[in-house]
Amino acid sequence: MTSANDLNSAVWRKSSRSSTNGQCVEAAPVGGTESPAFAIRDSKLPTDGDFPHLLVSAATWTALITAAKSGTLT
Repeated sequence: MTSANDLNSAVWRKSSRSSTNGQCVEAAPVGGTESPAFAIRDSKLPTDGDFPHLLVSAATWTALITAAKSGTLT
């Protein structure tokens, strides 16, 4: 399980297609090489402490990005 400390030190990235109105999500790789995963958060929410996030496996993240890029995400 990823701790709040792991998420506070994570390198978060916002999509280059994000708008300037704050309606964005950010993602960060976590878990290292033993159990790679991605944390996803709402960019408008505070980032200190135990903020809400979604944690998905690297395979799930890859499938999500692939579906979004191909237009098959519904």
